[in-house]
Amino acid sequence: MATNKKKKRIRLVCKDCKKSVYFTIKSKGVEDKIELSKFCKYCKKHTIHKEAKK
Repeated sequence: MATNKKKKRIRLVCKDCKKSVYFTIKSKGVEDKIELSKFCKYCKKHTIHKEAKK
């Protein structure tokens, strides 16, 4: 069975403490870095989480 590989799994890292907390899926055609506001369990507040390199 052929699988369609149009999406890739990325890691989101907190901008304040630089720890990885979240993973998400992104389309392969998108070249922009993702930035989302998420809750960081290490900082104990909502911070910006940015896409990190593997």
